[in-house]
Amino acid sequence: MKLATYADDAERSTAEAYIRQLEAAKVFDAPIVTELNKLDRFYPAEDYHQDYAAKHSNEPYIQFVAAPKVAKLRKYFADRLKTAAR
Repeated sequence: MKLATYADDAERSTAEAYIRQLEAAKVFDAPIVTELNKLDRFYPAEDYHQDYAAKHSNEPYIQFVAAPKVAKLRKYFADRLKTAAR
């Protein structure tokens, strides 16, 4: 069984609706058994984890894995992305 957490009722509703959509489309051969649980606490990452990709753009993982995924996301879903709040 997989566990997923949600922070509020809107996230829970979105997750439940998506699970129903996947089940209706018969995307998987077996039933979805992901359990949704309310997030009871959140721990922010340490400062050195913040903006990791921007600060470590020469790291192989960033160059060959993360950056191509972000580029693909921007290419196909640019209209759905939020602008950075800084």
